[in-house]
This record gives sequence, C-alpha cells and structure tokens, in this order.
Amino acid sequence: MDTAKTIKELRESTGMSRKEFSEHTGIPVRTLEDWEAGRRTPPEYIPRLLAYQIKIEKGFSSKGEVKGKRSVSVIQDVDGNNIVIINDIRFKGKRSIDWKEVREYLKEYVGEFYTIAATGDVIYIGSDLPNEYSGSKYTHSIKGANAKAKANAAQGIPELIEIAVGKHFRENNEEKHSRNAKYGWYRYDSRFALPVYNETGEIERYNVFHASLIVRHSEDKKLYLYDILDIKK
Repeated sequence: MDTAKTIKELRESTGMSRKEFSEHTGIPVRTLEDWEAGRRTPPEYIPRLLAYQIKIEKGFSSKGEVKGKRSVSVIQDVDGNNIVIINDIRFKGKRSIDWKEVREYLKEYVGEFYTIAATGDVIYIGSDLPNEYSGSKYTHSIKGANAKAKANAAQGIPELIEIAVGKHFRENNEEKHSRNAKYGWYRYDSRFALPVYNETGEIERYNVFHASLIVRHSEDKKLYLYDILDIKK
C-alpha cells in the first residue's frame, strides 16, 4: 500500500476531518493534504507514528489523561526501542523557559502512579517532583535545546515511565535525602522526541533525546519519581 493511501486510511479510521486530525496530531492541515494527495512524501516513520498514536490515543497508560488532552504517543524505532513522541511544544520561551509554568503543570500529576512495563515497578508521583524537576541545580544548569527538551518532557511523564529500561541502583550519599531516600535511588533510561518545525510551520523532523529517570526508594518502600536528568540529543 502506498504511503499516501496509508495516511488517508489511518486518518479516516478515526472519523476525524483533516482539521480535527491536525489538531490531534500537531501535523498542519496543508501537510496532511499534500501527503494524502501524494504531492509530498512524508518521512518513512510517519505512518507508523500515526498508527501508534491512533492505537493509544487515550494514553499509553490507563492514567494517561491526567493532564487532559495531550498530543503524546509511543513508537518503536528500527532497532525496536520505544520512543515517546511529544508533538506539542507547549513550553517554548523566547529566551528562557518559564519553569514556574512547568512546575504548575507538574502539580497535576501529584498523587498518580504508573507502571514500568519492562519491570513491573510502580512509580509514584509525589509532591516533591514539581519543585525538584523545575528547580534543581541540573535544571538551572541546562540551556537552549536541552532546557526546552526537559520542559516539554513533562508532558510525556506517564509514557516516559512506562517505557523505561536499564534499571540500576545507587546508595544514597546526600545528607539532605537521609530520610526520604534512606533506601537509595534507582535510575532508569528513557527516550523521547520533539518536533522541529520549518519556516512555514510544518514538521521537518524530530529530535530524539535520551533521559535518565531518577527514582527515590522511600522510607515507605515505595518508588517515587524525583527528577529527570542527563538529557542528551
């Protein structure tokens, strides 16, 4: 089946008009029209991305709608690695990110929990995540594309947790965490991608980022997401 027909059938399977599908996926209407008409050829991963997004449009997890409408999906690359696709660049910032806005956004996750598919570990979102995520030394040390990447990764936290791999443990060695993380820390690897737009507002490509999820093993024996670090393209 040719790509143009595939994309058209994927869209029609949702019952959405091009305008509605554009709002849902973040792909401009004109781009959809060109793809469906065969006037332009989309990147090879686009049909697969759309198929995954349609399949899990209600969220990769049962609690995926905690943030309301999110343009987030999960795809696999050619090596079988899961990648969280975040289509909406919500936190832009002309010169720098407004981390207060990110902190307020994160507060809506507090009290939720998500399961890592690879390990079955249940990761809770505690009240310390918003402040640490938006105000840690690491957060204020990153600039430019990495700062924007971390800010927008907040939209995909449920999915970033659920696709996480590479679990490893570290003892706690900081006095300030002697009570809340007395049983140590876990790190997990996860990946996400953000769109890059051209001058006409069309998606030109996606930048893929690696991230480390920092999870504290608390006194109550639960695992709490504490921060996301080591963001690298």
